[in-house]
Amino acid sequence: MHPFLSRPPVTFSKTVGETDVYLFAGITGDFSPNHVNEEAMRKTAYGGRIAHGALMIGYMSTASTLIISQGLSLGPGFNPVSLGYDKVRFLKGVRIGDTITVTYTLTAVDEERKRSEAKVEVRNQEGALVAAAIHIMKWVANSASV
Repeated sequence: MHPFLSRPPVTFSKTVGETDVYLFAGITGDFSPNHVNEEAMRKTAYGGRIAHGALMIGYMSTASTLIISQGLSLGPGFNPVSLGYDKVRFLKGVRIGDTITVTYTLTAVDEERKRSEAKVEVRNQEGALVAAAIHIMKWVANSASV
């Protein structure tokens, strides 16, 4: 087993605030009523506004940064970059005021291709799975040092 895989998962928790949703809408231009119109969303099964799914991916990215900051490396001279997220699913709406916890668990390492994979889960304060994905990280050689 690769030593990476014996690392404990990394977690990141945050209460999703009104400001998070509005700043994200402003940055992305996604002003869908799902995120900014409480009255319209009260009439839906969600019962009110929900955070952007892409914001949840941003929180997943925070967890990947945290694991890197713990010294995760495929050797000197390599810089980790995200290749993306596979099998992304938004399973439940995240309401403003919900506290989410992202768990990032390394599941595979391909030394030859210089890649790692992780299972990423986002749960709300009740423990319900609200989003999930597989994160793929590429370890790129730093030409200045390799």
